[in-house]
Amino acid sequence: MHTASADAALLSDYAHRGLHDDTVPENSLAAYRLAVEAGHGIELDVQLSRDGTVMVFHDYSLSRMTGHEGNLSDLDADELATLRLAGTDEHIPTFAEVLALVDGRVSLLVELKGENFDTALCPRVAELLRNYRGNYCIESFNPLLLRDIQKQLPNAFCGLLYTNVVRDKQCRSPIHLALTAMALNCLCRPAFIAYNEMDRDSLPVRLATRLYHARRFVWTIRSRDALQVAHEAAECAIFENIGSPDRP
Repeated sequence: MHTASADAALLSDYAHRGLHDDTVPENSLAAYRLAVEAGHGIELDVQLSRDGTVMVFHDYSLSRMTGHEGNLSDLDADELATLRLAGTDEHIPTFAEVLALVDGRVSLLVELKGENFDTALCPRVAELLRNYRGNYCIESFNPLLLRDIQKQLPNAFCGLLYTNVVRDKQCRSPIHLALTAMALNCLCRPAFIAYNEMDRDSLPVRLATRLYHARRFVWTIRSRDALQVAHEAAECAIFENIGSPDRP
């Protein structure tokens, strides 16, 4: 979506990694096809293969979803295409494949993966999105990635993912403390904050949403009751395993 403002089409609920279940793997073309058919926005994850192709896959390691040892970044796109997701016939899709499948029919919430200073992913993603005519917004846990994609796509609606990293990783390193306190938000000035459901009332979330006048997204919603709470709080819900919810 070529606007930095909060377009109504982007302020909706998103199917977390597509509409997946025990038979349809996450982040697969089948999961995205089901979400499109149900009219739901799609949240997905992107990272680079060894040869610089933008792939859609959540984990850095391939083992959980494919049984292959090693990281996604260790293989070229052609090698990754031979792997199968969760024992099904589904393969790891490229971002270009997903964009062609969705074709603007629902909104996309694109998570940029990366936990270091390498921003090589951003120009590759931007190149694909510049030619995409559908609605999209972009998020990342890494404020450096978010800052770089904002330079590449200055009118894109971009937000920062948030969780209490110190709690989740059981580590009080300086970078974990800074991320937990949202001390690096100034690097990217997020238009929305997508926070862990556990942290919706935390001080960093309350301060950041107020300071940046940021919209509120929440993840990962896994029950109808939790979805109702999110809607009552005017949050955009990133949901999974609750069927095909209707937003009131």
